[in-house]
Amino acid sequence: MKKVLRDNGLSIVLILLFLLFWFGQAITGYHVHADDQRLHGQPSGSFGHYLTTGHFWGATGENWESEFLQMGFYVVLTSFLYQRGSAESNDPDEPESPKKNALARSTGFLRRNSLSLALLALFLAAFCIHASGGYQEYNEELAQEGQPLLTFGGFLTSAEFWFQSFQNWQSEFLAVLAIVLLTITLRQHGSP
Repeated sequence: MKKVLRDNGLSIVLILLFLLFWFGQAITGYHVHADDQRLHGQPSGSFGHYLTTGHFWGATGENWESEFLQMGFYVVLTSFLYQRGSAESNDPDEPESPKKNALARSTGFLRRNSLSLALLALFLAAFCIHASGGYQEYNEELAQEGQPLLTFGGFLTSAEFWFQSFQNWQSEFLAVLAIVLLTITLRQHGSP
C-alpha cells in the first residue's frame, strides 16, 4: 500500500482535491439555488434533488468544458509551438531525434494523437453537460419570470450560453499563459 501511495501520490491527491471542491460546489450551489428559489416563492427542494438540477450540472459542465478545452489546446500547441526558456515547451534549437520520428511514423494516427483526442472527447462530453444543464436552468429562470421558454437550439445560440463559455475559456488560457511565461524565469524547488 505504501508503494501505491508513493507511486500515485499526485493522482490520489488530485482526485481527493477534485472531490472535496466538487462537494463544496454542490453544498454552496445548493444554498445559492435554495435562496433563489425562495426569492421566487418556489420550494427549495432537498440536496439530493439539487444534484439533478440544471443549476448544478450547468455549472459543473461549464467548468469541466473549459478545463478540457484548455488542456487539449495546451497539448496540441506544445507539440509544434515553442516558447524559448519555458519548461512548458520543447527547445526550439533541439531537433527531434530520428528515433522519436521513426516511432511516430510507425504508430497509427489514433495512437500518435490519443491524448489530444481523449481531451477532445472529454471537452465534447462536458460541453454537452453544460449545454443540457444550462438549458434546463435558463428555462427554469424564464418560467419563474413568466417569459416564454427557449428551445434547446435557441439556448445554444443565445448570448447567455456563450457568455458562460467564454468567461471560463478566457481565464483558462490566461492561466496557461501565466505558467508558460512564469516558468521562463521562476522556479519551484522539486517541480520539473
